[in-house]
Amino acid sequence: MKQAFVYDAVRTPFGRYGGALAEARPDDLAAFVLEQQVGRAPGLDPARIDDVILGNANGAGEDNRNVARMAVLLAGLPVTVPAVTLNRLCGSALDAAIQGARAIEAGDAELVLAGGVESMSRAPWVVPKPDRGFPVGNVEMVSTTLGWRLTNDRMEPDWTVSMGEGTERLRERFGISRERQDEFALRSHRLADQAWVAGHYDDLVAPYVGPGAGEKPLARDEPIRPGGTLEKLATLKPSFRADGTITAANASPLTDGASVVLLGSASAAELTGLQPLARVAGRAAAAGEPQYFGYAPVEAANTALERSGITWGDVGAVELNEAFAAQALACVDAWKIDETIVNAWGGAIAVGHPLGASGTRVLGTLARRLRAEGARWGVAAICIGVGQGLAVVLENSGSDG
Repeated sequence: MKQAFVYDAVRTPFGRYGGALAEARPDDLAAFVLEQQVGRAPGLDPARIDDVILGNANGAGEDNRNVARMAVLLAGLPVTVPAVTLNRLCGSALDAAIQGARAIEAGDAELVLAGGVESMSRAPWVVPKPDRGFPVGNVEMVSTTLGWRLTNDRMEPDWTVSMGEGTERLRERFGISRERQDEFALRSHRLADQAWVAGHYDDLVAPYVGPGAGEKPLARDEPIRPGGTLEKLATLKPSFRADGTITAANASPLTDGASVVLLGSASAAELTGLQPLARVAGRAAAAGEPQYFGYAPVEAANTALERSGITWGDVGAVELNEAFAAQALACVDAWKIDETIVNAWGGAIAVGHPLGASGTRVLGTLARRLRAEGARWGVAAICIGVGQGLAVVLENSGSDG
């Protein structure tokens, strides 16, 4: 089999819910990162792109009708470039990268653009389609922004609790305190701010100048708040239970954005004019009880490492999507790894979590971290609503090993 490599990665800054990117349609956000990625490959003829695979979790509004294909057309890529949209909720973009890597390894493709997009600000309200022309009674509108909607009554009640309630149950199971969650959240904001100041995101993030950008383009992740204190966070009320521990500060915020990675075979270096950043060494999906979705990355990462032929002792960098501080801490504890190698440039609690885009945000960040830090092996992992997890292992293409 051929090998698949990450050649490059780029994303928009992530905008707060109702914030700087709220006027940008999701298909425009996706088109923007495709344009940016193609423009960063000096030798690339866009007609040589074999496929575009984008993840999208909601897909009920302007991102309907295969947003990946819409983005290809809006980006001005040749009409001969095919595209597909997939949905594995929060893991959609990472799944897109997994599918792209498989196509390359199987010999079905040489070059694939894989990523994802989500505008949580523009997620519409929906109503069930009536089973008759003039139904009797009122119909309730449902928000498609986040979580369960139009739930099947046959589903087990424990499976359909909110993600916040599920995370409260997870932190109870593993004894994760409110103070520890708040400390982790503060760390995320501090490290994200430091990474921006140090220039680590200069090659990863392109200021959004597409349609809906407003007068001043967003150039940095909007949710980052580096000035918080434990004392201030302790005053916030719990969001899901009166006696709970999860607050708006120790959970990832609703956000808008898009991300993409350029995947290719070894010979794709000649097609792109780029050298690969990292090799895709392994990947895995895992699933468990839906209410404990936050713990699913544990098994996914363990399996991906086993398939890569390495152990946690070999890993020098981890990018774990921080849906909630309690969820991330449960995974880190289970892996028994040094917390300092996890999300060293900040995580989703600080930069945000636009559902369909987060997977290639963590993958692209991991590839750049491996190169910047000189580590050989890294793991990108993400939890997924309804009880799933994904993980990808990367090997630094510039390592001496």
